[in-house]
Amino acid sequence: QVQLVESGGGLVQAGDSLRLSCELKGRTFATYAMGWFRQAPGKEREFVAAISRGGATTNYADSVKGRFTLSRPDAKDTVYLQMDSLTPEDTAVYYCAADQNWYTIISGTRVNYWGKGALVTVSS
Repeated sequence: QVQLVESGGGLVQAGDSLRLSCELKGRTFATYAMGWFRQAPGKEREFVAAISRGGATTNYADSVKGRFTLSRPDAKDTVYLQMDSLTPEDTAVYYCAADQNWYTIISGTRVNYWGKGALVTVSS
C-alpha cells in the first residue's frame, strides 16, 4: 500500500519562499508519476504541478508557472515543490498525489493515492 507523507507547510509572508516535500512509501517510487494539487477555503481543488516517473517532464498550472519548481532527485523517494514569490492567493491546503498513469495525475481524477495535505498560509 502506498503512503504519501507531506511536510514543509507553514505560515509565511508575501514574497517569501517555502518548500514542500512528499515522500512515497510502500512501493517503488520510480514507477509513479507525482503531482501536487491545492484547495483554498471555499474553492475546488486545483492542479498545481506534476512530474513524470523519470523526471524528464513537468507540467505547471499557469498560476504558478515561473514561481514553483517540482523536482524528484535521483536516489530519493521524495518530490520537492519549491515555491517562490508566494502571494496570499497561494494560501491553501496542498495535497501530494501519486499514480502510475501520467494523464491521471494531470487530470486529478481517479488518482490512486493522496497525501493528507499540508497547509500553506501566505500573509500580505
